[in-house]
Amino acid sequence: MNIDSITNGLVLDHIQAGRAMQIYAALRLDELDCVVAVIKNVKSRKMGKKDLIKIDEMIGLDLDALGFIDQNITINVIREGVRVEKKQLRLPEKLVNVLRCKNPRCITTTEQEVDQVFRLVRETPPLYRCAYCETACQNL
Repeated sequence: MNIDSITNGLVLDHIQAGRAMQIYAALRLDELDCVVAVIKNVKSRKMGKKDLIKIDEMIGLDLDALGFIDQNITINVIREGVRVEKKQLRLPEKLVNVLRCKNPRCITTTEQEVDQVFRLVRETPPLYRCAYCETACQNL
């Protein structure tokens, strides 16, 4: 199979196999007006299998959402066909409008204009709590 190289854009690498479509949806990549390639189950010496997403344009990414979904993802920035930067993700300390609070009495449930804010309270296994009502939310 042949997938063209990118001249200017981003490559999301080291995505856990099977998670590419979840990331595609979370980042709303379907709304882009550029070429986006989702490559699933690529052979990897390090991971066995992995997914990749190639975006043929420089766009802003929600690094917090990506770090929450899979902190092992690396983002390669490509300019004029050459990787100029490699970004490593980490588990974000704070998430804004990435998760939704499940507590029906939380202010974020009744007041739609209030941001959904979650704070990391434990890294292993990852656990977030709502900043308003302290309701817990496990990482994916």
